[in-house]
Order: sequence, then structure tokens, then C-alpha cells
Amino acid sequence: MKRVLLSFVMALMCCTGAMGQNVNKIYMPQSIGDVRQEVVIPDVAGYKVLKCDFHIHTVFSDGYVWPTMRLEEAWQEGLDAIAITDHIEYRPFKKVVVGDLNESFKIAKKHGDGMGFIVIQGTEITRKKPLGHLNALFINDANVMDVEDPLVAIDKALEQGAFILWNHPGWPDDKSTLYPVHEELLKANKIHAVEVLNHKEYYPVAFDWCNQYGIAPMANTDIHDLVSGDYGWGGGKMRPMTLVFATERSEKGIKEALFARRTAALFDGKLVGKAEYLMPLVQASLKIRRIGERTIEVTNISDIPFEMTNGGKLYLFPCHKTVRIGIPKEGALVFENCFVGMKQKLSIPFEWWSSIL
Repeated sequence: MKRVLLSFVMALMCCTGAMGQNVNKIYMPQSIGDVRQEVVIPDVAGYKVLKCDFHIHTVFSDGYVWPTMRLEEAWQEGLDAIAITDHIEYRPFKKVVVGDLNESFKIAKKHGDGMGFIVIQGTEITRKKPLGHLNALFINDANVMDVEDPLVAIDKALEQGAFILWNHPGWPDDKSTLYPVHEELLKANKIHAVEVLNHKEYYPVAFDWCNQYGIAPMANTDIHDLVSGDYGWGGGKMRPMTLVFATERSEKGIKEALFARRTAALFDGKLVGKAEYLMPLVQASLKIRRIGERTIEVTNISDIPFEMTNGGKLYLFPCHKTVRIGIPKEGALVFENCFVGMKQKLSIPFEWWSSIL
């Protein structure tokens, strides 16, 4: 009897151990890298709002990260797409990192296809001011752009159907200057977008350039080190990103949206873009419920905090929180952290509230 009982106990222990191992294998992620922090931003006006970073460097120029790591970072932090934009002219590690100007994209693209992640081929034309730095996106060969004259390099990119982004106009001298060369390129439709924010710098005057010249606003990391080192991971600050209002979640959809200038720049709780895209984004993010004659609940379902003024009062709507407030007075609802120009903030008519109450 003792032998039978002992055998039963041993068998039970073995089963328990096996079950424990199976539970671990089934429910435990393999590593912290297999956990994605979703960025919640609602789709609006029939468009999918895609989170993108169009300015990224790897060890194939002056970055310190392998191309596949850039994809893993972006996936973990909730992005939908990135562009690999290593420098043409500045490649300090080229003696130890072997490959031409397309190699970093090829490595990233292969990895991205396996992840189901969108990777866009790009490169950075890197010259001193007055021209400065420009990214060429949606190219197919960066090598042909390795020429002495940067204006020729831009033309060679445009021949490939490139989208041209003017990078960090206020760097490195803290002067966001629109030089004659930029005016010529803008008038010739050879610059399609500008970074109103790069890394951790804002260039407010560029908000107005977007309106004046009909170019798209962008916010990108221009990352060289680990993203977590600059912005934290998990509970850290959300990295800069360009919101793209696309008809479909694909490279084709992103390209069409960029050339149509359907973008907004997001960083540090601030949005920059056209009112026609920011207004429906705010309206889709804030859900309103009347709970009394003079009181409403406002629930912010997004990862974008909103600050609103009305009738001399400031209202704060934190991410994923419900706030109980008195019904605002008649008059414009001004969103203090949403910019449609250098000194112009998004203003939504009071009728928006009254129509849904």
C-alpha cells in the first residue's frame, strides 16, 4: 500500500511539474522584446491613422544600432511604419560595416517582412546650410544619389518617385531660416514636407511654412542611439511620430497620403497639422455624455492628452480618463496643444458640443 501511495505521489509531482512547464511555455512571452506598447489613436474620417517615423539611422551611417533593432524598437513602441534614412555622405563606420548605400534597408526590409511591419526605403542627403539635410523617401537606389551636387542628388531621387523631406530646419544653429535655395525647391515642388519637430526640438516658424507652401508637417526621432535611451521604455515619454491619414495600412497607402499632405506631427502631448485632420481627430478622441442639466462627462479614449480653453477656463482631458465638468459656455473651444499655425491653435465651434448633448 505504501508503495502504491508513493508511486501515486511521484506521478502527481511529475504531472504538476509538466503542467507548470507547459503553462510557462504557453503564457509567458519569450522576452520583453515580444511585448508591444500599443499607441491608441482613433481612426478618423474614413482614414486609418498610422504612426510613423521617417528619420532613422543605423550603423550603416552614424547610428549605433543594427537595422533589425530599429524595427524591433518601433514595433515594441506601437509604430506602424518606419523609414531607414542613413546618410549618403557621412558613414564613419563604413570600414567595419560592409555594404553599399542600400544595405541597411535590405536588412531591415527582410526582417520587416517577417514581422509584418512596413519598412520604407530612404536616405539622407547631408550638406551644410544653406541647403542643410533632406530625406528622400520611397527610393529604390540610394547609390545613384552619391554625387557632388546636392541639387542633382535631389533630382535623381525625384526621378525614382521620391518624397522629399526637409530635416530639422533649426539645426545646428538654432535658426530656422528659409533660404533662397529652399524657396526655389518649394516653388518647383521638390520639397514635400518639413520636420516641425526633430528629436526633441520644435521649429514653430515651420508650422507656417506648411500652410504657406502646402507641405506636410512631420515629427521624427532622427534617432542614432537606442530609442529607450532618449525617451524611456514602457512608462517613458512617447517618441516623436508622424501621424499619417491613410486609406490603407500599406506602403502604398502611406505614400499616397504623404503626397496628398495628410499628416500631423505628434510629440510631448502636442499636435501640429491642418484643422481638417486635427478637428476630427479631437472629436473622435473625446467622447461626451450628458449626466445632468449643467454637467457632462468627457472621456479621452486616446493616448493624446488635450488641453482646452473656453470662457476663460482651462479644461484638461488626460489620456484614458473621464473628467466631469460643467457644460462649457457658448464660444469657441480652443485646444491649446493643437497647432494649425505658428501662433494659431485649433478652434472648434461650440456647436460641436451642442449637437451631441
